[in-house]
Amino acid sequence: MNGLPRLLVVDDEKVALNNLMYILKKEGYDVTGTQSGPRALSLLEEQEFDLILTDLKMEKVDGMQILTRSQELHPGTEVIMITGYATVDSAISAMKAGAYHYIAKPFKLDEVRKVVKEALEKKRLKNENVQLREQLEQFKEKSQIITTNSQMKQILAMVKQVAATETNIVITGESGTGKELFANLIHHNSMRSKGPMLSLNCGAFTEELLANDLFGHEKGAFTGAESAKKGLVEMADSGTLFLDEIAEMPLPMQVKLLRVIQEKELLRIGGVAPIKVDVRFICATNRNLQKEVKLGHFRQDLYFRINVISIEIPPLSARKDDIPLLAHYFLEKYCTLMHKDVDTISEEAMEVLIHYDFPGNVRELENIIERGVALTRGQVIEKAHLPDDLRGPALQTFRKKDDKYPSLKEMERSYIQWVLKEVGENKTEAAKYLGIDRVSLWRKLKKLGFNE
Repeated sequence: MNGLPRLLVVDDEKVALNNLMYILKKEGYDVTGTQSGPRALSLLEEQEFDLILTDLKMEKVDGMQILTRSQELHPGTEVIMITGYATVDSAISAMKAGAYHYIAKPFKLDEVRKVVKEALEKKRLKNENVQLREQLEQFKEKSQIITTNSQMKQILAMVKQVAATETNIVITGESGTGKELFANLIHHNSMRSKGPMLSLNCGAFTEELLANDLFGHEKGAFTGAESAKKGLVEMADSGTLFLDEIAEMPLPMQVKLLRVIQEKELLRIGGVAPIKVDVRFICATNRNLQKEVKLGHFRQDLYFRINVISIEIPPLSARKDDIPLLAHYFLEKYCTLMHKDVDTISEEAMEVLIHYDFPGNVRELENIIERGVALTRGQVIEKAHLPDDLRGPALQTFRKKDDKYPSLKEMERSYIQWVLKEVGENKTEAAKYLGIDRVSLWRKLKKLGFNE
């Protein structure tokens, strides 16, 4: 909702109408009022309101007719029924027809304020969900990567640019950032898109099993090899092979992979005849490959062969503006999978998610939303449906920056800054939680370079 919430009040009793309009204007709403049901219908034809409060029993046009017309013209508008006929039947009829709530005359002012506030909050959430769904549909059409973050958009532009080339690519980033999704995006936007896209996790196998999976074997190559088998490199011919956790590959296997990339041919285990292959390699790791080369854990010649172009995916903590969009994407996904009708995530729960540091990145967010959909018995994921460690005090995760661990001074500064933020910059409170007096805190702030 842009600007002040717009309310329409309809009541054929002048005193009741004026009272309601006075109360609601005092609350800061943009209020339009009328004693005429037909005039209310005309107003609905002319403009859209966020909320309608209408008397149920009126001559010519009653509240139910206004509710029906509002739903036809503006399905997102909430309607509250007000009546002097406080019967259960009329309340049930109004609610079944789609009214948000039902207030009986003589109404209590606090009740009116509360119900109006709640109805407008529901309207806001509905609008937000509609916008998110529209964004999701747009992003589904364009790619598998869901983002509104400016840095991620730059990376996506680069990905689409390099996808059209034949160069090998290394994708780096923390676990759970979606490196395989980017590999798939590169393949599907490349000239190899009609060829196969195969994947292998290099850290999940022993050296022998990894060699067999990558290069295959000939019949009789070892006990149990009763027939020849193609490896993934051969099967990916004319397509793309994604090697995840490439830094975990044993050095002897790195030598064999280097030969395949250089010569564009391979030998199956037990084979003597080279097999020509045409494969693009996309590799991924959460480690610093340059550092691994210096330590002797990764071959420099292989590094240069695979790292023609490097793409670094930022952690979710660096793209918090994507959290609501991703959360609703996963909400929609798991509602479909679990056959549940969960509409939204409460504002309180979303606040927790936005302030969480997500050491497990997008994968962790997906797990949290999946859990929320599974646990909720209603249509909303509430704060109570989030994991216990998220519902406590805000957590902070320390990450390496430029491949360096934070110093003790940096950690102390960051921790003091966090505590100050948690207590609303109240230095006396902060000192109490830090276990020091206010003077000692002042000295630390000065030493660490805080601006007083």
